[in-house]
Amino acid sequence: MINTRLSVAIHIMSLIATYPRISSTEIANSVTTNPVVIRRISSELKKAALVTAQVGISGFSLTRDPKDITLLDIYKAVNIEKELFSIHEKPNPACPVGKKIQGTLDVTFKNVQLAMENELNNKTLQAVMDDLFI
Repeated sequence: MINTRLSVAIHIMSLIATYPRISSTEIANSVTTNPVVIRRISSELKKAALVTAQVGISGFSLTRDPKDITLLDIYKAVNIEKELFSIHEKPNPACPVGKKIQGTLDVTFKNVQLAMENELNNKTLQAVMDDLFI
């Protein structure tokens, strides 16, 4: 199953941009998940300096204008795995396929990763929000 962390993070960021000071419980209701999940992802967004929260004040705020936040910024904040694809470990070196599969797929997977990151870098949170509210 493909990880949903990026889509949830974009959902969170869109809500924060639309409703400043929205609480994690309100965000969780929109995402239909537990507030703990929202707080965990929001914490990663905070570490990446994309959102801020103040002690004693409910909710979050964006640290930059949505037009200045790319989807790549959000992806990097919440992506636990540093690569989109990984190659299985220890293929059989005695097998003609096993001994070359890693090197063969490595180039392709790196190109796919770069293409995805370029696409995410070309779309801003503002563009997502513009699509949401057409």
